[in-house]
Amino acid sequence: MPSAAKSPTATLWVIAAVQFLTPFMFSAIGVALPSIGQEFSAGAVQLGLIEMVYVLAVALLLLPIGRYADIHGRKKIFLSGIFVITAATLSLAMAPSIGLLIFFRFFQGIGAAMITSSSLAILSAIYPPAERGRALGVVVSSVYLGISAGPLLAGLMIDYLGWRWIFYSAVPIECTALLFALLRLKGEWAGAQGERFDWIGSILYIIALFCIIVGILEAQSFPGARWLAGSGLLVMTAFLVFENAIEFPIFPLKKIVANRVFALSNIATWLNYAASFGITFFFSIYLQVIRGISPKIAGFILITQPLLMAFCAPIAGRLADAYSPAPIATTGMALCTVAMVCAIFISATSSMLLIFAVLIIMGLGFGFFSTPNTTAIMASINRADYGMASSMIATMRTIGMLTAMTLITVVLAWFLGKQSINPETKHLFLAAMRAAMAIFSLLGVIGIVCSVGRTRKNEAPQ
Repeated sequence: MPSAAKSPTATLWVIAAVQFLTPFMFSAIGVALPSIGQEFSAGAVQLGLIEMVYVLAVALLLLPIGRYADIHGRKKIFLSGIFVITAATLSLAMAPSIGLLIFFRFFQGIGAAMITSSSLAILSAIYPPAERGRALGVVVSSVYLGISAGPLLAGLMIDYLGWRWIFYSAVPIECTALLFALLRLKGEWAGAQGERFDWIGSILYIIALFCIIVGILEAQSFPGARWLAGSGLLVMTAFLVFENAIEFPIFPLKKIVANRVFALSNIATWLNYAASFGITFFFSIYLQVIRGISPKIAGFILITQPLLMAFCAPIAGRLADAYSPAPIATTGMALCTVAMVCAIFISATSSMLLIFAVLIIMGLGFGFFSTPNTTAIMASINRADYGMASSMIATMRTIGMLTAMTLITVVLAWFLGKQSINPETKHLFLAAMRAAMAIFSLLGVIGIVCSVGRTRKNEAPQ
């Protein structure tokens, strides 16, 4: 066992720190967009690119980088990721133009992909199965705290210091994490050392996912977006055929299909994020436009969910160590589905107790789903594939969020067309929200079926 296993707690807190910053950078930047647009006289498309290129970089590179880490060393990729994200964050703080801001934002996403694809793999390598859930719970809690803190801290920094301090404030933490990792993270983990890296499959995967993501996100504004998405699906099919025929694929299709726990757990991840991600979007508009609540108060209401997620994740991790993780994750997904069913009945005059009830149930559900589900996935595969598995979890999470965004766009277009959301069209928005929650509830039920399906018989961890 690598020498880092002698001090796993140090490794855990280094990973937790950078895992806090990754979602923090994603959630905080949304609050800063108006200020950035004003300073650079940037248009809506350019501001949208600030968000999109980050998501693109993370989604495109997770799987290839995860497999590369399995072969050439996970610590090497993790340290490189901290360095890249630190350099990109400092560059973003000093960016002199909107073009360079978008450019550096893409590199920040690359660093985030390197960190995300290797961190869970490192934890799974140094923590024994009996303690892995607790460690993963701390990291998942850090992710949710980053999501929660992003909008609040960004708002304060923008008001008192300026938007650039969102990035300046993160640099010391990133530098400290890098220094601490260099000094305390001993040993190396490369479970698939000696295998060939699949360059052709990686290129096909990146092209396919790029076309699909851009095609989906730009469907409303780019006439050829549907053709782009269709082309991406064709390339993705070619990618899967190629992966099934080679000896060392980045996406081991045969191994995944044969491993029922791994396959169904990842499908459950996708479905749960696809079903749950839209709650914050709809509730944010509902509270401000329909109920007339100020953005600041709406933010404090909405933070109920991620704070509960952060609180419950370590508890769920400890339970996953003591008991079978799959039933705990299934319970969490069931709670998320209950919350979405309750949201179907929200009207313009609903009690705020119902709003808080939905957020509380969703927070509890997500908190008790994520850590046990991740624990189940990492326990179902062998050590050589930890990087691939870590990347698959993050990829399914990203694709789930993109699925939710697509469904939201389609439902709003169906009910509102080109009309804006305002008090005059609130009945159409409420109808769209109810329809979306019904669809999300159905996805949740399918996710529960997948989650239950993996627990039909015991499979020993490999």
